[in-house]
Amino acid sequence: MRIDELVPPAVKAEFPDINPGDSVKVHVRIIEGDKERIQLFQGVVLRIRKGTDGGNFTVRRLSYGVGVERIFPFASPLIAKIEMTRRGRVRRAKLYYLRGLTGKAARIKEGDRETAT
Repeated sequence: MRIDELVPPAVKAEFPDINPGDSVKVHVRIIEGDKERIQLFQGVVLRIRKGTDGGNFTVRRLSYGVGVERIFPFASPLIAKIEMTRRGRVRRAKLYYLRGLTGKAARIKEGDRETAT
């Protein structure tokens, strides 16, 4: 018996179809004490992992010249919304090579992939 048969992952259907190379804005719920607010994390999707738990995706951005990566589970209740800002055209599934690049070298060409409906 597999775990996804016992408890199906609670992946939200309203998330857009994201792929590596896409620029996204992830709206994350931050809970500080008894207050809750929404914080934006904007960056490039480096990888997507799929699994029985719903999977996760890694987003990378530069903050004051330092690369910051954050892993978001698709099934997380802390993700309020994911916005697609740009479609990227890449030829790899995992974009780890972006970690060593800065400036213009780290740019990704804009793609015109059709969204699956």
